[in-house]
Amino acid sequence: MSATARIVVQATPLEKRTITSKAKSMGIPVSELMRRSANAFTPESDQTELATLADAAHAAAERSCKAIDDCLAFVAASEKRIAKMERR
Repeated sequence: MSATARIVVQATPLEKRTITSKAKSMGIPVSELMRRSANAFTPESDQTELATLADAAHAAAERSCKAIDDCLAFVAASEKRIAKMERR
């Protein structure tokens, strides 16, 4: 058997219950779940995904702002037409 070393992980009681429950439902020890999770974590790809999501959210916000501006311009033009019709 290979030599092992202990790693202490701080967690809230709720986090500990959640982690323990996940490990139990997978039929593996908590230490195995933690190793698998740590090995699966790739901050570079996570950052790329977050940047992609941020870009998409920014583009959606810009489209929304343009749609709102277009709507406000339409309402303003309608109000002018209505005011002109009322003056007749």
